Amino acid sequence: MHEYPADIFTESDPDTNTLANLGPLKGMAGVWEGTKGFDVNPFFPAERRQVYVERIDLQPIDPQSNGPQFFYGLRYHTHIVKPGETETYHDQVGYWLWEPVTGLITHTLTIPRGQVVLAHGYATADARTFDVSAVRGSTVNGICSTPFLEEAFRTESFRIEVTINPDDTWSYFEDTVLVVKGQGEFHHTDRNTLTRVGAPKPNPITAAG
Repeated sequence: MHEYPADIFTESDPDTNTLANLGPLKGMAGVWEGTKGFDVNPFFPAERRQVYVERIDLQPIDPQSNGPQFFYGLRYHTHIVKPGETETYHDQVGYWLWEPVTGLITHTLTIPRGQVVLAHGYATADARTFDVSAVRGSTVNGICSTPFLEEAFRTESFRIEVTINPDDTWSYFEDTVLVVKGQGEFHHTDRNTLTRVGAPKPNPITAAG
């Protein structure tokens, strides 16, 4: 574990240009679409497989401080539909954060079915592949669900691996381990490759000059 200064109140003075300091997250900044999403989810009497279309908007935020600790990051919104449909299949918001001093990557996600996740991992500034994970019950990278989800589809762990590709795309693979009531353990997986359709905007303090 990284040792932070004894002074836990005095904030650092980082560079304010987030786009220039995103480290491994730089290749994710912008607006992206993917048409080859593939989801394997639990159902009865057998698993269900679904293709999906995804749009994700990842925009730089101003540097964030916890006393001497500071993050550069991206705020995101993911919207997913089934091909040819308009009804939301999946909606998700959160942040991707990078701490350059330690290499810590933090991923937060919130979904409107009543679940939040805080996952983390480590990577170098020039990493092209990285992953973050969370486990149920942890106080530093955890999972919290509504009473129904906790009883019927209890999430034991979550992991996402991201790969920044050389052709201005990026890909991910997610593995969410569930305990499904009456069925047992199930690996709910999602994967997609995203293509850039829009450039990122400067973070607010940089845009203001």
